[in-house]
Amino acid sequence: MKKILIAALLSAALCSHATEINTLTAAEKAAGWQLLFNGKNLDGWRASENPGVFTVQDEHLVVFGKRSHLFYTGPVSGANFKNFELSLDIKTFPKANSGVYFHTAYQETGWPDKGYEVQVNNTHKDVKKGAGLYGIKDNADAPAKDGEWYTMVVRVQGKKIVTSVNGKTIVDFTEPTPAAPPANMKGRMVSQGTFAIQGHDPESKVMYKNIKVRALP
Repeated sequence: MKKILIAALLSAALCSHATEINTLTAAEKAAGWQLLFNGKNLDGWRASENPGVFTVQDEHLVVFGKRSHLFYTGPVSGANFKNFELSLDIKTFPKANSGVYFHTAYQETGWPDKGYEVQVNNTHKDVKKGAGLYGIKDNADAPAKDGEWYTMVVRVQGKKIVTSVNGKTIVDFTEPTPAAPPANMKGRMVSQGTFAIQGHDPESKVMYKNIKVRALP
């Protein structure tokens, strides 16, 4: 009976560790990964217009409400990233629309002018679906389902940008030289900067967790 009890306690401990979120394993730390979101509050992040759109609930970043953008301003890499791999776990709900910007910079209002946006959208009416580079290299097929957690990874090295969802490559794009962004998106080019998470509209609800990054050479 004692051996059974010990085995049960060990199993429970392992299961508990396996379900921990917003933490890094020893292997991830050794590989250079660093957390951007602590799961407790919005320390290290700064919201633009309508800051109430972003809340932390049960260790999840919840994005729900009017247009707003949450910019990373924390200590990792001085909030200035060039070559990197970014990983986020995401759950969308019906009509959800969000996005993840990189190489961007804080601005008080409007859609960020600087950097690329990686789309987050499975069922919103916008035909540009998740993990596409919005307005640059769009994706027409929803990469995941509403109500289910999925992992999106964005890898940028030099002018090469690769996005994937649950290990499947969605976009593999190399920016031309010179860059040729659309006339209405002149800032959409590889440079360096921070990350931002988008709140899109009052009907859009998205949740994030396990937001982490590692620098690349």
